[in-house]
Amino acid sequence: MRPRKTCKNFAELAKRGYYNGVIFHRIIADFMAQTGDPTGTGRGGTSIYGQKFEDEITPELRFTGAGILAMANSGPNTNGSQFFITLAPTPYLDGKHTIFGRVSKGMRVVQRIGAVATDTQDRPREEIKIYKATTE
Repeated sequence: MRPRKTCKNFAELAKRGYYNGVIFHRIIADFMAQTGDPTGTGRGGTSIYGQKFEDEITPELRFTGAGILAMANSGPNTNGSQFFITLAPTPYLDGKHTIFGRVSKGMRVVQRIGAVATDTQDRPREEIKIYKATTE
């Protein structure tokens, strides 16, 4: 099974410009960088389907390294617009988050994002934004 609904959600939000100018609100070194919330709080964001939608866990897709894109959630079947990019292998997330992509260009940028200084709440001390989200 492929995460068709998740891919459609991400691609359509990117096409609409939803992610443009959105900050990375949570970065944890050697783990992940999270974004996709237009409020910048980590509590906002909606999907193209209205609110939350179900997980699409694909057993063949695993968190084997850096650069994997997956939906951030607050529990099962709570996907919206927020997503994260892994900064290292995170096998303990297998089966818990819908994986829907991989960084194909710009891993050096991802590494630089993962290296920024953060506060005690894992918020970057300097604002890191998505300039423009595109899909191929």
